Formats: sequence, C-alpha cells, structure tokens
Amino acid sequence: MKQEMMNVLFYIIKTRTLRNGEAPILLRVTIDGSYSDIRINRSVKTELWDAKLGMCRGKSREANELNEYIRSLHTRLYEIHRNMVLQDEYFSPDILLKKLFNKETTKTVMVFFKEHNEDCRRRIGIDYAYSTINRYDNCYKTLQVVIEKEYGKSDITFTEFNNQLIRKLELYLKVDKGLSQNTLVRYMKVIKKISGLAITSGLLKTDPFAGMKFKQPKTNPVFLTKEELDKIIQKEFDVPRIALVRDVFVFCCMTGLAFIDVRNLKKEHIFLDSDGTYWIRKTRQKTENMCDIPLLDIPLEIIRRYEDHKMCKTKGILLPVMCNQKMNSYLKEIADFCGIDKEISTHSARHTFATTVTLANGVALTNVARMLGHTSTRMTEHYAKVLSHNISADMKNVQKKISQAAI
Repeated sequence: MKQEMMNVLFYIIKTRTLRNGEAPILLRVTIDGSYSDIRINRSVKTELWDAKLGMCRGKSREANELNEYIRSLHTRLYEIHRNMVLQDEYFSPDILLKKLFNKETTKTVMVFFKEHNEDCRRRIGIDYAYSTINRYDNCYKTLQVVIEKEYGKSDITFTEFNNQLIRKLELYLKVDKGLSQNTLVRYMKVIKKISGLAITSGLLKTDPFAGMKFKQPKTNPVFLTKEELDKIIQKEFDVPRIALVRDVFVFCCMTGLAFIDVRNLKKEHIFLDSDGTYWIRKTRQKTENMCDIPLLDIPLEIIRRYEDHKMCKTKGILLPVMCNQKMNSYLKEIADFCGIDKEISTHSARHTFATTVTLANGVALTNVARMLGHTSTRMTEHYAKVLSHNISADMKNVQKKISQAAI
C-alpha cells in the first residue's frame, strides 16, 4: 500500500460547552482527504485553548497534565500509523482512531476474505480439497487486483463493497482475464459466499449481488469410450510417475471415486462380504453421502500393486496419489500417448465410471446412483442423457458414412 500522508489536529467546539463550562476537545485524523473525528474525553476552558498549537495555555498542573496527554496521543497515533504502513496493513482515519483508543476495529473486506481462506485451509482433508482452497486464493488475488484498480488501495471497508464493485469484477473477469462463463460463475460463487458470511456477521448491510444473476451454461461431462479406456489400460509406460498416474486414473474409472476420496482411501474402507466380493464402503468428502462400490479385478490388482509403496506404508493409504494439478498435467500426456483427442482430468474418470463402465453395461440407474454417492437418481440421470446423446451423435456419423458410401 502506498504511504498516504496523515494530518493530526486537536481542536475544541466552542459552541458546545459541557456542564462544567468547558469545551470538549476532539481529535481529527485526515488521510488523503478523508477524515474522522473522536472526542478524547478531555475538556478545557475556551480562553485557555491555543488553536494553533492544539494545546492548553499556561503552566498549571492541570494544563501540564492535559498537554502531556495530548502529546502521548499524538505520539501513539503516529506509531500505529507507521507500523501499519510497514506491515502493509489497510488503514483509514476511522481504523487508526479505533486502534488508538483500543476500540474494536471494523474488519475490512480483504482481511475478512483472508481469514476465511486461512480457516478453510486448516480444514483441508476434512471439509475441503486442495483444489477448493486454490480457487479461494485465486478469487482473493483477483478481487484485490480489481480493488486496487478501482479504489487505488489494497483494501476497502464493507461500505465500499457494493453492486458497482461486483459489476467491475465481472467485467474484469470477462474482458481482462478472458474467462469462460462457467469459470466466471465459479469465481462469483466464491465472492458471493464471502458477502453472505459478511452479512451474517453483521459487517455488510446490503447484498452487493442484489438483482444480479450469473447463468452457468450446461456442459456435457467428458468421459472415455470403452475403446479409449482400453487403450489407456493396455498402454505400457516406461516412466514410473506416468504409469502411477495411469493406474490411479484407471482405478477411479473402475470405482467412480472422486480424486479427494481416492487420495484418502485406506484399508478400513475395504471389506469382504460373505460371497467373497471386496467392497469399498466410504463417505464422500464433498457430500458425506455413503458410497458402496464392489471392487472389480482391475482396481483390486492396482491396490495390490502399490501395497508395498513407501508413501502408502507411511501414510496408511492404499494408493500413492500425487496432487490433483500434477495428475491432470500428466493425464494430458497420457491422452496424447494414446491418441485420445479429449481434455481428460481426474474428474473424467468419475464420468467414465458413470457412463461407459456402468450405465452402458446395463447397470440400473439406482445402483449407479448409490455407487456414486448421489442423494437421488436425478443427478445420475444426467449421465444417462449424455450417454444417449453420445450414441445418437455416433449413429448420425454412421448414417452419414453409409450415405456417402452408397453415393
């Protein structure tokens, strides 16, 4: 933050004398044209006040005590200001005065946002995934850029957190950053969460999102066909880390587990039923809904393949899963190696399980929903519609080729 000049003024209000016949002394702090006043709980006879010096005239004990108090406030105020500048903290005349008199300082927008992110960061692996915290941090940085651009400072009070700022943020995300509508909506959901928490905390009086709607266009999930999945399974990789990413991805394709759930998968989540079938029984971290998934031969073999891995033994997990960002980066390489022209990610595995592995093989919708941990079949029906759409598109291509051949 740039170091704005601060002006300090002690003055009296002659027209508002107290019961003792003296005038109250006020302190005014001015920064960049903005100022705040506060009574210092002291008074003085109007004829003894030196307006130019901001002090009491005379050498009486009362005058000396009053002037010493004024000087101590002056010194302490400049210490607070200097420390806040050095620590790059946001400050205003109101905040400085509240700090000076040990009154509760109103939280600013970026301080509140940062505290939210740090609180969520402490709950990674419990309530939040790393990817969620990364999105929160990115939103924090983006909002700060817009605030600096619009207000010329690194932070603002909640009175300045208004509808106009949200529209400026939307414009910045669309024009300057060139984000897609889906990504823009995800950013705005985070900012709306922060504003909602601020309203609940009593820091924000008016909803800055009032009258604004951000429509998220529907997109079909990316999933692999049986042929594409077979290519990845059968492909031999000489680089161990690539082979590991392939194995984890295939495991997710065959179980439907989300990235964060497979990363936290432990022996306690596996059980053997009376028929000799191994099952995964685990609550989804995202929704806390229970998933019951029978383990097929391929995922069972993948688990056995890594049971002696150092990371698995150290952390007590079943698979040595690397971070989501690295996984997705290596999955792009794997797709290239296998000649698959799709933007696959760790979540594509879950989509592949829902479509190619289960629904396409006649598994009942209700059973697929239970394995995916969906609360109702309505969420799962989307995969069935996508699969039908995909089949229809493929058959249209077949029809086109047949028609061309006939000509």
